[in-house]
Amino acid sequence: MIKTLVVIGVIVAVLLVALLIYAAMQPDTFRVQRATSIKAPPEKIFPLINNLHQFNIWNPYERKDPNIKGAYIGPASGKGAAYAWESKQVGTGSMEITETAAPSRVAMKLDFVKPLAAHNFVEFTLAPKGDTTEVIWAMNGSVPFMAKVMHIIFNMDKMVGGDFEAGLANLKSLAEK
Repeated sequence: MIKTLVVIGVIVAVLLVALLIYAAMQPDTFRVQRATSIKAPPEKIFPLINNLHQFNIWNPYERKDPNIKGAYIGPASGKGAAYAWESKQVGTGSMEITETAAPSRVAMKLDFVKPLAAHNFVEFTLAPKGDTTEVIWAMNGSVPFMAKVMHIIFNMDKMVGGDFEAGLANLKSLAEK
């Protein structure tokens, strides 16, 4: 009986070490990106991203929790516009517009405090394509060791990518009205 427990313990330890080695070999950065085509000019879509009050109308994370507590900081739009939130469902954090290039690009710094601390960068790119505009929503950031372990279990691209797809569908619906 004790011999069996020792063998099981050794097998579990070897598997755990293998998992940790595998995690350590994963990339130090991540990128999640989704795109959609919207039948509207970039000039109509840009303010829906660059103005955080407008952004939160279609933001999928804002829609997930009707009890979210949020506060706008600084200007409503453009560089320096910021929004901080606290929510049991979507966590606690803040975002700030760091760069804009009307009507083609908005860049943001995204900081999470809870449930896990993370500091990422978000970029929206708008490119006219005939009578439509291709909108790309991308997020990238660093992946510390513990996050690498978590990414083995939880697929970041699928989790966040699904939210990006929902948000872009909301943005498309709003912009095409």
